[in-house]
Parts: sequence; structure tokens; C-alpha cells
Amino acid sequence: MKTKTIALFICLAASTLTAWAGTHPADLASNTAAPLVDGREYMVATNHPNLLNVLDLTDNSVLKTCALPDAYGPGSVQVSPDRRTAYLLNNHFSGIYGIELDTCEVTFSAKMSLSEAERSVAVFSVALSPDGKELYTIQNRTKLHIDHYEVLSPQLAVYKTDAGLNAEPVRVFPVPRQLSLMQAADDGTLYVLGPDVYKIDPRNGQYEVAVPLLNWKRPGYGAPDVLSAWAMQLPTREFSALYTAPKFKDGGQDLASADFVWGVLSIDLRTGRHELRDFAPLNEIYFTGTRSPANRNHIFTVLNGLRKYDIAAQKLLASAHLEHAYYQVNLNRDGSRVYLSGTLQDVAVHDAATLKKIATIPLPGGDMALCTAQIFVR
Repeated sequence: MKTKTIALFICLAASTLTAWAGTHPADLASNTAAPLVDGREYMVATNHPNLLNVLDLTDNSVLKTCALPDAYGPGSVQVSPDRRTAYLLNNHFSGIYGIELDTCEVTFSAKMSLSEAERSVAVFSVALSPDGKELYTIQNRTKLHIDHYEVLSPQLAVYKTDAGLNAEPVRVFPVPRQLSLMQAADDGTLYVLGPDVYKIDPRNGQYEVAVPLLNWKRPGYGAPDVLSAWAMQLPTREFSALYTAPKFKDGGQDLASADFVWGVLSIDLRTGRHELRDFAPLNEIYFTGTRSPANRNHIFTVLNGLRKYDIAAQKLLASAHLEHAYYQVNLNRDGSRVYLSGTLQDVAVHDAATLKKIATIPLPGGDMALCTAQIFVR
């Protein structure tokens, strides 16, 4: 992801003025002691003023709303492997918090700035080890001098998830710049999105390029552009991101005559295998895309409209008009329903086969902005 694109999203997240401004999160919290039921499917989504909502997908309702500490933004969430704790990057990108889902209790917190002379933020980067015992983030650091700022090298910080409310990293390693989204594979490897996709060993900090993106040598294509701020935990166990790219004709490099395409990068977190697949012409803008757990040849995309494509045939299968834009698209575990989140304070539910709207789930409080909603089974 380009730095200027990240800056644009941060500005968008901070710019919304709504009627809930000044409302304390505790005034909107509800049913905080309501337990989750094993085997049931849920969705977590954050929103202003600083709330974590747990949605019960059995009846598409809000089960509970937890008040969060400090400040909101971006609300990037990862759910622990045992599905009992939600870890979220928040407080204007400067802190990570663990929220016990049955009680809304804060069980973990870590500041990105490791000293008073340092200001650090994590740009959408939060991930958990497969066993849930470690948490990972990329800290972008600046040293505060009396008369100037000094930009320091970014670092991968590794925390123990049982470290409590003043957690400090147990390991730190230098990493390349411009890193953002990350997910841990089943073997513990971290896949991290930057100009290219990096593969990092969190035990010793060794890294290498796993999938070239900006620097790909794909015959007949120009350099791609990748916009992705939502690290989704998917039933398909994939780390994925959409890309756009020019596809040249007749072996030339003429952008004026090139076809511009949408595609998806998919990394199988069980095997480490990856693929790059074009699926549509670039004739409208999407923010996220999700391959179906029921049929990986189908991909759902969203921003101003909801679309469903056949990847192999590069064919539009269905489309739906939306009442407003949504940033993120998720599917439930059997691939039968589509859940749209981001932007305002509601989650839209659509039938995955027809894209017909099924329900709207209103959230207490205000807009979700850049939150990363996650669907999981307890």
C-alpha cells in the first residue's frame, strides 16, 4: 500500500462529524455480561465513540456492546484462536487492547510508544500466533528531540498475550518500511503486506519477499496498485488483497492502449501457496474483496455497490445497489450470507446467491470508519 493512500484513509477516519460526538462509550454499553454460546456464529465490529459490538448472526442482532478504553481508531480487530478474546489496534493507531468477549473486560493492553522520547504507531498491523500465545505488530517509530523529529527504523514487536495491562515486547526485530496488514500462517510464519508481501519468522526476525507485487515480473503486465486496510480472518484461511494493474497488448508497454484489470492475491495460510488471479475489468472502485468459502471461484467485492464475480470466467454474476457505501465485505462460514460493514453505523446482510438484501443490523453509536469486522464461530 502506498504511504499517501494510508494517509488519505487516516484523514477519512478522523473527519466524520456525527450526532454522537461527545457521548461517552460507557453510556452506550449494553449486555456486557451476556455470554457467547459455543458453536454459534458471531461478528465483531467496532465503531465510534469507542465501542466493540458483538453481533449474533443466528438472528442478525446485537448481542452486546463493550465500552473500550482510551480513544477510537482504526478499530482493526483480530479474534483469538479460542474465540474468547478480541485484540484490536485502537487509540489513534497507538495502542493494542485485548477484550474478553464474555465479560467485556480489558485483559491486555500495550502502548506502541516504548518510551517518553518516542512516538510510535501501527498502521493496521495486528496478528496472533496460531496458538494465541503471541501477538505481533509493526511499530513505525519517531524519536522526539527538543527541536526536531527523527524518523527511526520500523520494527516487528512480539508480545505475550498473557502479559496483562502494561505489556512490553519480548522480542523486537527491524523490518522494511511501509508494512501494514499481517496474518499468521498455520506454521507460525507471518505474511505482511507492503510494496511486496513479506514472509517473516517471528522467532528470529528473518524475512524475505514471499510474493512480489510492486516489483513483480509478470509478463504482459505493468506494476500493480494495492489498496488494503482490512486484515480479515476468513473461513477459507487465506491472506488476501485486491490489486489493479495495466495489462498490455501485443507485447508493448503503452498505458494508453492497455486494459486495466482487477485481480486478487490469495495466500493459503495452511500451505503457504499463493496465486494472482485477474477477475474483472477496472470499471469501478472496490475497497475489499472476499472469496467465498463455499466456492473459491466466486469473489464478492464492495464499495458503492456489491458485486459477485466468477474468477475463472472473469464474469459478473450478480450485483446489488447499496443505500450507502461500505468498506468491507465478509461471508459467513457456509458462504450463504454476505455481511457489509464500515462507513456508517449499520451492517447490511445480503443473500450470497442472489445478493438480495436480507437485513440491516443497526449499531449503537456512530460510524465504523476503518474498523475491521470479523466473523467467527465460538
